[in-house]
Amino acid sequence: MPDTDPGTGSPAVAVQVIVAENDHSFTLNEAALERILLDRRVRDSEIVILSIAGAFRKGKSFLLDFFLRYLYAKGSKNWIGDPDAPLKGFPWKGGSERNTSGILMWSDPFEISLPNGDKLCILLMDTQGAFDSQSTVKDCATIFALSTMISSVQVYNVTSNIQEDDLQHLQLFTEYGRLALEGSKAKPFQDLHFLIRDWPYPYQYEYGWTGGEKLLEKRLKIIEGQHEELQQLRRHLRSCFNKIKCCLMPHPGLKVATNQNFDGRLSDIEGDFKIHVEEFVSSLLLPESLVVKEINGTKITGKELIEYFKAYIKIYQGSELPEPKSMLEATAEANNLAAVANARDLYAKHMEMVCGGDKPFLHPELMQKEHDRCHQEAIQLFQSIRKMGGEEKSRIYLEQLEREITEMYGNYSSHNSAKSFYASFQTPLTLVVLLVALIIISKLSDLIGLESIVSLLSFGVMTVLASLVAWGYTRMTGKFPEVGSSIDDAALFIQQMMYRSKGLVVKADGEKKTL
Repeated sequence: MPDTDPGTGSPAVAVQVIVAENDHSFTLNEAALERILLDRRVRDSEIVILSIAGAFRKGKSFLLDFFLRYLYAKGSKNWIGDPDAPLKGFPWKGGSERNTSGILMWSDPFEISLPNGDKLCILLMDTQGAFDSQSTVKDCATIFALSTMISSVQVYNVTSNIQEDDLQHLQLFTEYGRLALEGSKAKPFQDLHFLIRDWPYPYQYEYGWTGGEKLLEKRLKIIEGQHEELQQLRRHLRSCFNKIKCCLMPHPGLKVATNQNFDGRLSDIEGDFKIHVEEFVSSLLLPESLVVKEINGTKITGKELIEYFKAYIKIYQGSELPEPKSMLEATAEANNLAAVANARDLYAKHMEMVCGGDKPFLHPELMQKEHDRCHQEAIQLFQSIRKMGGEEKSRIYLEQLEREITEMYGNYSSHNSAKSFYASFQTPLTLVVLLVALIIISKLSDLIGLESIVSLLSFGVMTVLASLVAWGYTRMTGKFPEVGSSIDDAALFIQQMMYRSKGLVVKADGEKKTL
């Protein structure tokens, strides 16, 4: 596994993006999250977010490191690696005490090419284990809820069997899902995979997905005499998740469980476990199996996911668990804010193309026309994005977008005004120097009788003079900016030729650097 993140050159590590505080509150490590989600590979890319949650000391981080091995090996035939190589990545250790705190995300996103040529990024998340001696019931529910709402694939790590209390953790989501489905046909959650660790009854249900599906079908079956609450949970569960599956995993062996010096090397792990962990990991990470993150039926990019993190952590900072209605409102808020951010970025991108920092002065009337065009395109994009919360909520965020665009236009106008004739002198100075030089050389050539060269130089003088007049006109009026830009490029080329003999390079802003 690489020691560094290829995108940043920094060591690839598990980064804590949700921090568990001593007072049992949770805070968002916004700077760390943005370093990952605003990475050039992730920012505008569709993403797969695979998370694992469940009780503490049940091997969640240990399992995630097999996912890392697969991804760094790019799914090659022998991806599981050297039998004597320690297992590295997300931090884990043996023993009875909690190791992971809050929610961690691997700092190195994995770019994947799909069979159709599209690209997306895979992000891995690890979560604080539930039911340890330091966590309250609210702490456990909060971590489970945050990871389920953020991920596109949630692996629910349980031991030995699916118990009724394992299903009870999903009660909050079934009520949320019922409310969400009232306003949308899209299911609120995506894939939920029960992973039953240390399955003790392979003679009843075989290891792997086949036995797991049989067990899951039995556990979710509604039977006569069952309490109404339990029936309702089972009734709504499948309607809330796009897919619910189950996989049965054998025990990794006594060396893993009892050796305090166990470091994850395959030679100490039972053969059955290695076979089934290979099958489980590859089945979730094959290109055709990847589940792109969606909210309200719309695929989410890295930069959009930041808004959802912010909205969700806000509602879970109180002393009580939020009502499902509050969770739905937070999702709607993040959904609209992400639409505002996309529209704002589109406006900025298009305005930069016509009047950005490296563009020449633009006539105010032309700039107003460009603003109107870019503004209209941004509004159309905002309105085309599927949003939650209805028209009334959407109108509030549309007004916010209008205010932000107005402020941005004011900034662009100020920068454009600073590009007037009096603020620019590099090009006219170059042209004047060139003009004087041509006139002097022409006079000298005339004195010594070089008539053919004099004619050529006279043509050069007229050309430079015409360029100087044309450049002044474009800068004073803001019209024909492409002509002014071409003359700027020609002047820059002349400056570079002039300074090259002195060992200098001239940049577009006039700065000189010694070679």
